[in-house]
Amino acid sequence: MVTPQLRKDAARNWDRIVSVARDLVDQGTPLQLNDVARRAGLGVGTVYRHFATPEALLETVATPCLEALAAHGERALADPEPWRALEAFLTRTLEAQITDASLSQVAAAPTDALARTTELRRSLTTTGTTLLERAHHAGVVRPSLSADDLVPLMCGIAHAVDVHGATPADRLDTAHRYLATLLGGLHLAPSTD
Repeated sequence: MVTPQLRKDAARNWDRIVSVARDLVDQGTPLQLNDVARRAGLGVGTVYRHFATPEALLETVATPCLEALAAHGERALADPEPWRALEAFLTRTLEAQITDASLSQVAAAPTDALARTTELRRSLTTTGTTLLERAHHAGVVRPSLSADDLVPLMCGIAHAVDVHGATPADRLDTAHRYLATLLGGLHLAPSTD
């Protein structure tokens, strides 16, 4: 995807808008374009020229995280050991949900504002499905686990961590504990037949 080059002042404004939005998302403040403009010290029209909707801005904030997850997914697909690859992908996905407040909001949205978001979400879904199919084929994961179960399970753990985690370090430790418990229940020893 080719992105047109912005003039230097427009690029600075874009960076400022995204930075302010990132701060607001991290604070748990819903994005409102007028509020972003005020906090960025820019005119409302400038913000709307870059981002037509708060959803488009939120997805832009989440894009680096989604791109990093997609890259991690590609590395997991290259791992020849199916259980290790699935476990690594789910672990990284959960860590991203815990550390990036924009991710869960974008994942929960019924539609995407940006084509890039749709592309990245589709890539992550395909990766998770492929990794699970490989684990099923190797006989190392319960056959009852479907690809449709992965997102709700990861979201469930992230929600539980939101309820029970305190500091960022505690949240990651709690997430890892909960995921280890889930994975322990899903993992099957490979058949020796």
